[in-house]
Amino acid sequence: MRRATLILTALVFALPISGIAQDKEAKIASALSAAPASITEGATVKDWDQTVLREGTNDWTCLPDMPDSPGNDPMCLDEPWLKWAHGFLNKTDFEIDRIGFGYMLAGGSPESNVDPFAEGPTADNEWLAEPVPHVMMIVPDEAMLEGLPTTPEGGGPWVMWRGTPYVHVMIPLPEYKM
Repeated sequence: MRRATLILTALVFALPISGIAQDKEAKIASALSAAPASITEGATVKDWDQTVLREGTNDWTCLPDMPDSPGNDPMCLDEPWLKWAHGFLNKTDFEIDRIGFGYMLAGGSPESNVDPFAEGPTADNEWLAEPVPHVMMIVPDEAMLEGLPTTPEGGGPWVMWRGTPYVHVMIPLPEYKM
């Protein structure tokens, strides 16, 4: 009886730990799917609440799929993009002092090309229903983007969210295989 109680107790207490470990590993795997191995091998992996899931050795931070978004949108961001993400998620001011890059090789979620906070398609928000794998580039001065396309119709890079603090260049990529 005592042995059965010990085994049952061990199983009950081990299940949550095992589930947490699996959840953590799943989040790490999700985050690492966002960029090439040359970026992810040394990247810090954080959850969206900023819990560090894995310490890194380079200047990149990877985040898993956002839990409340409709698409698969893990991302790997450099320091300027982390500032951008913090400002975007908290709707606060931020300053970018140099060009930055972010990877979203899994694609992302459907979204508006003109309104960063649109929740669905409207007649005038240029809804992008089919996210594609992409790299994002942010610049310190929106004037640097003058002359670039503002829609994805040309098949190459375009400026997304022009005229907002969250303006950036979307660089579509072919399907990426790890």
